[in-house]
Amino acid sequence: MKKKRKLNVKRIIIVIILLALIVTGSVLAIQKLTHKENKVNEIKEVASIEAYGYTLKENATAYYKSLFKELEKTLNASEVDEEKYSELVAQMFIADFFNLDNKISKNDVGGKQFVYSNYQTDFEKYAMDSMYKSVESDVYGERNQQLPEVTKVTVTKVKNENYKYGENTDENAYVYNFEIEYKEDMGYQTSGSLTLIHNSQKIEVASMSEKSAE
Repeated sequence: MKKKRKLNVKRIIIVIILLALIVTGSVLAIQKLTHKENKVNEIKEVASIEAYGYTLKENATAYYKSLFKELEKTLNASEVDEEKYSELVAQMFIADFFNLDNKISKNDVGGKQFVYSNYQTDFEKYAMDSMYKSVESDVYGERNQQLPEVTKVTVTKVKNENYKYGENTDENAYVYNFEIEYKEDMGYQTSGSLTLIHNSQKIEVASMSEKSAE
């Protein structure tokens, strides 16, 4: 009898140990999942130009950050150089829109803050249904997809013209041609044209074309 009791005690101890291991494993698994959830790839804003509503994200490229500094300097001057301002808006819009490598998902559309405010929703939808459609999620920073990185944007002013949008007309809209350089040629658009319009104190992108303007 004593031997049988000893065997039963050993079995109970083994069962307790197994249960403890299962519980420990479950707790570790839950902690791992929770830890992963806490590591969501959240991108912070690191600078802003409050008077104009422009912001800079920490994951912007070095090239884009340098353009933002130029924009900040231009807009903080006692007298804003409008030609320089319009040129920087054109460069920064293109540099951010065509740079997919730092985007978190297809919903993270670049260049939106430079688009004419009334067009932003349609622009975002257009981008998600076209160029951004194949961008995989990088919420946890584990994406392996190869995406384009813009290293330089060259813009050339073509002219100023009357531009009608809705019921309004800008009699001094800017038209720029642009050329894009990438870190690696992956077959993305490399040239085209932009039309920029005045909206209160801001200059905003009203239209973009794959063709150069004349």
